Amino acid sequence: MTMVSETDNQMARVAQSMSELWLWLTDEQRQLLSGSMTMQRYRKNDIIYHEGEAPIYFFCLLSGKVKIYKEGVGHRQQIVRMVRPHEFFGYRAGFVDVNYTTEASAFETTTLCKIPLPVIKQIIQENHQVALFFIKELASLLGNADENTVNLTQKHLRGRLAEALLRLKESYGTEDDGRTLAIALSREDLANLSNMTTSNAIRTLSSFAAEGIITIEGRRISIVDEDELRKTSAIG
Repeated sequence: MTMVSETDNQMARVAQSMSELWLWLTDEQRQLLSGSMTMQRYRKNDIIYHEGEAPIYFFCLLSGKVKIYKEGVGHRQQIVRMVRPHEFFGYRAGFVDVNYTTEASAFETTTLCKIPLPVIKQIIQENHQVALFFIKELASLLGNADENTVNLTQKHLRGRLAEALLRLKESYGTEDDGRTLAIALSREDLANLSNMTTSNAIRTLSSFAAEGIITIEGRRISIVDEDELRKTSAIG
């Protein structure tokens, strides 16, 4: 991983990425953030933080993709969240003063903004609008986690995989053709996202392709019939 030099253009980029939060800051708080933040680039598969580590930073994803996961039985990963561009992550454990219960890594070449957690905590104490912002953020994440738990435990394999593909489209969008997901996952990662074995993910993908719901070219997946995919997800 390599450090990226801070420039006025980069700080403007950070402000744009953090626009919802930036809106509520005072001039002094913006200066405090600007003076304490760093930008760091990670290569594909670089670890951003390890499970069991003490949180130090608040992260904002500027570009690239990040997966947050937990190792389960038999060292099998369960992906619990794919971070969207401009989203914040890595702060929940720091807010409650516990070590990380998950691990995060760069899914591809990724640039993050890192802010020391004490700086964020100071601003929260000073600014009730910022505190309310994070309450809403955490409440939204909790709601998504609840829904994801139901999807992964109650839906059948086809429903789980359909839901995962739709979530990937919502998070990362598509290529210029409007169909190809703008993220290329290995079958193992797709299985870890859908709470199934890799072999089941391969079989279910092949089934979707045979039915004309998707097309597959290597790691690239194109959604051909989104209505049918949504129906499959809803049926479970």
